[in-house]
Amino acid sequence: MPKSLSLRWLEVFQLVAKSGSIQQVASETGLSISTVSNHLRSLETALGIDLVDHGRRPMGLTPAGEVYARHVRDGLIVLKKAEAEIRSGNWRHATDLRLALIDDFDNQISPDLFRFLAHALPRCSFRHFTRPSHEIIAKLQEHKLDAGVATRPFERTEGLIEYPLMRDPFIVVLPGGFSGMPEEMFSSNAELPLLRYSRDYVIGKQIEIQLRRGKFDLPNRFELECNQSIIGLVAEGTGWTITTAASFHRAHRFHDQVRVVPFPGRNFVRTVSLFTTDVYPETTSKLIQRAMGKLIRQHFTDPMCASHAWLKGEFRTMENEAA
Repeated sequence: MPKSLSLRWLEVFQLVAKSGSIQQVASETGLSISTVSNHLRSLETALGIDLVDHGRRPMGLTPAGEVYARHVRDGLIVLKKAEAEIRSGNWRHATDLRLALIDDFDNQISPDLFRFLAHALPRCSFRHFTRPSHEIIAKLQEHKLDAGVATRPFERTEGLIEYPLMRDPFIVVLPGGFSGMPEEMFSSNAELPLLRYSRDYVIGKQIEIQLRRGKFDLPNRFELECNQSIIGLVAEGTGWTITTAASFHRAHRFHDQVRVVPFPGRNFVRTVSLFTTDVYPETTSKLIQRAMGKLIRQHFTDPMCASHAWLKGEFRTMENEAA
């Protein structure tokens, strides 16, 4: 048994075990390639055993390395949890929060949320980011964020804890001057084109999957990232779109120029959740979840359901539901 092991050696070994590349670990950590190699060799020397097959590319673990990597991963998680609990285990004493929100909530909810958190967490320093859902999930998994509000992705969110916030049904938005049936728009030779969300975004991918399920083959003429631009173009009569109740609600200034109807056929929804790293304290996470639920009802679900009664029961908060 070695007398002492460097925590840095263990962290570097875990990263090499995950990526199989010393160059990638050097890029991620800001260390030089030689420093990463030295850390790895020092760990192997201290243990008296080869953990990595240095002759393979990408580098693979030896049988001993496979066993050791599992214990190192578990041990580092325990250490990170201990650090998080010391720094913010009691939510009234939380000292740091790196929180990202999707832009759906940037204007209406963010100011109220951070006013509440500033009062509830008087010792906390906040860093706020606005990012697309896929970037929020990636940064959480890289431990570059503590918490993030994002659309639930299709793939498994390894290493993250999910706290559901909002059930957000997809709807159809038509120009105000269009008086036909929504189903007419789903024809490949429809009079107006579908204004798509970027397929780099989770919402865009989800819409495309639903169109394929319904065997709708619609031309791809317009693909945009900005929600306001899409609803604005619908208001001008340039096309029509599939969006969600929350995304539409944000575009207040166009509401009297468009017509909103349920998605024809089988309904589909997106789930917006609070995601945290698996080492972030549950007490603080649930505090954010409760605050977000209240603000979503105030700014989104209640006013939207009041003006579109057919959304009641469909567009709702989910803070009391399991992930």
